[in-house]
Amino acid sequence: MQIEDLRIYIAVMHAGNFTAAAEHLMLSKQYVSRRMAALEASLGVRLLIRNTRKLSVTDAGLLFAQHAQRILDEIQEAQLAVSEQQQALRGTFRINLPMSFGMSHLSPLIAEFLSHHPSLQFHIELADRYADVIGEGVDMAIRIGTLADSTLIARPLGELKRVICCSPRYLERAGVPQQPEALLQHACLRYGREGQNGWELQVNGKPKWLAVQGPMVSNNGEVLRDAALAGLGLVLLPAFIVETALQRGELVTVLDDYLPPALSLNAVYPQHRQRSEVNRQLLAFLQARLAS
Repeated sequence: MQIEDLRIYIAVMHAGNFTAAAEHLMLSKQYVSRRMAALEASLGVRLLIRNTRKLSVTDAGLLFAQHAQRILDEIQEAQLAVSEQQQALRGTFRINLPMSFGMSHLSPLIAEFLSHHPSLQFHIELADRYADVIGEGVDMAIRIGTLADSTLIARPLGELKRVICCSPRYLERAGVPQQPEALLQHACLRYGREGQNGWELQVNGKPKWLAVQGPMVSNNGEVLRDAALAGLGLVLLPAFIVETALQRGELVTVLDDYLPPALSLNAVYPQHRQRSEVNRQLLAFLQARLAS
């Protein structure tokens, strides 16, 4: 087994086939196929299942990928540690960002960070799904909301206030809800998986679950904001998504005394990345910028 085999294997996994991996690595398809066959032979286990359309990864292949990526990361860290230019951050860094907050707040911060570290190359994915950080080889992910128990290291970046709001014309038509229970008689535009079942508000300092209903459920905050702007109902969203519309008076808030707790904002990353200088500096940069 050679270190090059690990790099090729990770590239094949991400590309999904030998041809794309070979193009990415600037190698021949035959060489990539031959090295993968040699790797499986040396391990005595099948890592990849080949068919006419694409490659599938076996359970052993997924497990091996986690260790292979860790080895490659540690080699990169060792190279940086002894480099004459060790003050300059370099290498490839994969980061996963939530769609709305990533575009509105994190995108300009990432660009600013990269402007200070021109030897870095960022691979950025924006998605509202939770990426499999270890399985997909992600170096850092930014997540909003309660974190599930995992082996990932989490570092807080701040909190995101939520508001309930709607268009003035919706209130003219449906009336202003004075108590949380009144929401059961209103059209409520619900966010993502949690919104499919209702909203949890704070009543007398305690959480109260309300099985609200309405004409729309979406996992994208901008879609729900636009529906609220169109007068379709009330929406419960992080304030950053609707702040501009609130400032313009296009949306107004209701039930401000019953809002749910703010959402936590965290950076998560694998344990083997905790010594990464890129992780350390990016985390400190984001904490400082988001705090201000």
